[in-house]
Amino acid sequence: MENLVKLNIKGISYSQTQTGAYALILEEELGGRKLPIIIGSFEAQSIALALEKDIRTPRPLTHDLFVSIGRAFSFKVKGVFIHKLEDGVFYSNILFEDKDAMEEEIDSRTSDAIALAIRFDAPIYALESVMEKAGIHLEVQEQEEESIANAIREIEEEVAKQEHKHDFSSKSKEDLEREMKEAVKNEDYETAARLRDELDKR
Repeated sequence: MENLVKLNIKGISYSQTQTGAYALILEEELGGRKLPIIIGSFEAQSIALALEKDIRTPRPLTHDLFVSIGRAFSFKVKGVFIHKLEDGVFYSNILFEDKDAMEEEIDSRTSDAIALAIRFDAPIYALESVMEKAGIHLEVQEQEEESIANAIREIEEEVAKQEHKHDFSSKSKEDLEREMKEAVKNEDYETAARLRDELDKR
């Protein structure tokens, strides 16, 4: 079996190559190689919030909900395995274990797998072949060291904006219905659900 390389999260920084994306930097535990993975803003927020235990969102994020389901039904994440890199996309599996020690490996986006690994306190691994293909040696820079703190500051501001944005008390019923249709059209289902709840209250 191919060797596994244990990885730790080094930081998150804004991607210089893709607008609206972030670079998640994973670092080899025993070595100097780093694995940069481009992730979306939602996943970056979820990972940064999981790393910073003191920040609580007004409502559970999707990954937090998954943890609650795991506790309710007695299963956990045992580990995350990044097993392939193809056309710039990392492929990962999550290893789950239930209360009877039965294991199941399930395909996942790497960003989701890592967001869950942090919450379940599970290790993250990559195959040696993935590290050989994508691992790079990065100089340790002050900017990199501060990247998580910067990401968390951005998230705190975004959470505050979202709380203000979701104050629908001054809107008419017609405005709420119009905005709910627009939110569904834009696949912003969280906002659509908030608008629906406000309509139900009325």
